[in-house]
Amino acid sequence: MSQKKSSESILEVHFHGIADKGQCVGKSLTGETVFAVGPVPGDKALIKVFRKRKGFYKGQVMSYLSLSTNRVEPVCSHFAQCGGCKWQHLNYETQLEQKEKVVKDAISRIGKLSVDQWHPILKADPIYFYRNKMEFTFSNRRWLTDAEMAMGEDKFSPVLGFHPPGAFDKVIDIQHCSLQQEPANHIRNTIRTIAYSQELSFYDPRNHEGFLRTLLLRVTTLGEIMVVIAFGENDAKKISLFLDEVKTALPEITSLFFCVNTKMNDSLYDLEMHHLAGKTSIHERLGHVTYKIGPKSFFQTNTRQAVNLYNIVKEFANLTGSEIVYDLYTGLGSIALYLAANAKHIIGIEEIPAAIEDAKVNAKDNNIENVDFIAGDVRFLFHSELIQQFGKPDLIITDPPRAGMHPDVVAVLLAVAAPKIVYVSCDPATHARDLNILSEKYHILQMQAVDMFPHTHHIENVALLSLK
Repeated sequence: MSQKKSSESILEVHFHGIADKGQCVGKSLTGETVFAVGPVPGDKALIKVFRKRKGFYKGQVMSYLSLSTNRVEPVCSHFAQCGGCKWQHLNYETQLEQKEKVVKDAISRIGKLSVDQWHPILKADPIYFYRNKMEFTFSNRRWLTDAEMAMGEDKFSPVLGFHPPGAFDKVIDIQHCSLQQEPANHIRNTIRTIAYSQELSFYDPRNHEGFLRTLLLRVTTLGEIMVVIAFGENDAKKISLFLDEVKTALPEITSLFFCVNTKMNDSLYDLEMHHLAGKTSIHERLGHVTYKIGPKSFFQTNTRQAVNLYNIVKEFANLTGSEIVYDLYTGLGSIALYLAANAKHIIGIEEIPAAIEDAKVNAKDNNIENVDFIAGDVRFLFHSELIQQFGKPDLIITDPPRAGMHPDVVAVLLAVAAPKIVYVSCDPATHARDLNILSEKYHILQMQAVDMFPHTHHIENVALLSLK
């Protein structure tokens, strides 16, 4: 079949599984593997193919022939446009089954590995209003639905919300989000109303101009709230007038910060933060450990499920109090601090200096003295000299980003040959890749997937490795 012909194909597809970025995967009647956004496992649909790659097609739904019994009505009114929650239209039990299948397929097909004991995937509770941090964008261009465009509605209107997939210059005006607990919706909507009343300009991402740019909201399970507003213009008078009204209208805000961002990107981590009102930090608790969180702090986004994740790490580690533990990619030391009472000494390594500073503060605030936190790239720090300084590890915990571990780090793990490794991963494919390399000296005793982010394709997975 030629490329031109395939790009015009209409295929009948039976969908059977979930894939990356909210795609559903299925098989056509003639055996082609097809990916599309919109269907759920169990749907049958006519798909118009718009892209052909070696071994698979990508397409869009022309019409549904039959709908899956696993479909449910999405909770969020913005679901069809937003894209933040890819699977609200799929019942939660099926989401769990599909996520567990993704992990097992990756381990067996990519890693070509066997696992001594699989534990059932750990479900989240609650499955809505679970995020402690959300970031929203002010924009002068509103995303319009097909119906709104047909009615001739104006896209040039100030909105506060999320970018839909693939649209850097437009934003969906979010009235109610089901990901973050109240008073998050009330705070966001009030801030928008104040901006309207003061007739302030919202950011134009095409021309890189406008007064209001981004809003960061943190809401902890301890009832503390942090708001960080980024302005695109350094107008002290307008900033003061706006924030004074925000402070008056929203006395529930525990900690209020602002910054001025005139860069070409929205990242806040290289900007100076200005503390305006309330406390300079808020607090969150994971089990027995309390964490101080600042405007730039890195922290597990799902507090309640993070406790369950760390309990699995703790169970797999099975520490007796005499072990030397290295915690690679430690972040602000959340796992290290959580396990410190069960180990002799824990050494945490993290590339981001600000996260390490947070880790040190949190260790001090919790009177935890048997931890050391070191700032630097794991690839260059975790070597023989460090091990000579702190001692040979009895256990290595590694929790890398989605890209997994650098080959040099994996090589060091093999050379160090610690008796046990607990590998926490947020990407099944890179997890399987790294585990395959480690299988030269290790076998997998236990594995358990954890659903940290319901209604999304993201999956956390924990593996316990034992030296052969």
